[in-house]
Amino acid sequence: MTLRRAGIDVGGTKCLGVVLDDQGVVVAEHRLPTPKGPEAIVDTLAAVAGALGRYDTLGLGVPGLITRDGSILASPNLTDTNDFRVGPLLAERLGHRVWVENDATCATIAEWMVGAAQGATDFMMVTLGTGIGGGVVADGRVVRGVNGFAGEIGHMVLDPDGVRCPCGRRGCWERYASGSGLGWLGREALQQAPMPRVLELAGGNEADVRGEHVQMAAAEGDTGALAVVDTFCRWVALGLANLTNLLDPAMFVLGGGLAAAPEVFLPAIRSHLDRMLYSGTAERPQPSIAFAALGPHAGAVGAAMLPQVH
Repeated sequence: MTLRRAGIDVGGTKCLGVVLDDQGVVVAEHRLPTPKGPEAIVDTLAAVAGALGRYDTLGLGVPGLITRDGSILASPNLTDTNDFRVGPLLAERLGHRVWVENDATCATIAEWMVGAAQGATDFMMVTLGTGIGGGVVADGRVVRGVNGFAGEIGHMVLDPDGVRCPCGRRGCWERYASGSGLGWLGREALQQAPMPRVLELAGGNEADVRGEHVQMAAAEGDTGALAVVDTFCRWVALGLANLTNLLDPAMFVLGGGLAAAPEVFLPAIRSHLDRMLYSGTAERPQPSIAFAALGPHAGAVGAAMLPQVH
């Protein structure tokens, strides 16, 4: 009988479940809106799992600080989930074991095993969505850290006097280099100069400008949007330079909305990163930059693969 591995990715707006066959192909999927509050989340996850049909193993990807026993210590993007024993409670509800990891770590595993980083032994996944998540593979192993919290790269502070982050601090990398950060940069730029195409895409309301509006206008060649994208790419590159100095990866895999338009972002990210990397007087090897291959399914696919890497 074919082994069926299920995974559920818990996002800020939806819970996406998939089932993989022996070849890692998605053969079933189901999604439900993410509710607020621990009890409702467990109910929803149980409903998604039930709708997937038969499976042999179940993994779960959850945003935030995820402990090694499958609990959420803290999650800025999920309401009222501090100290939430999501893994144990779901396992109790379903009557079988549930493997749990941070959602970005799950996406990292998916891209490593069947996506853009196949064959890599040292790489970093950087997910640029509502916030920024990350995952690390070093010497061919997933890095989890002593508590399971490795990869919370979005909360590196790049400007201690900068924009306030949902985590409570100021100047976190994700305030400037995430999809929501791109939207914020676009709204700030509108205070200095008109960007009619961006405003048109936002329905004429400056407060409704989002990152995808800036991205679409830049792809069309809008000068103001391109300037905003360049500023955004400088913030992305600054974080990547810091991570390169720390871990010296062979490559970065970038996920999130940027993966839909690599031609808009990659040249500027590459240019800024090349100038920012410390090299002394010698020419240092540059990490390659690729864009995620699995799109919005990466977190759920990686969650399904958790039993293979634990």
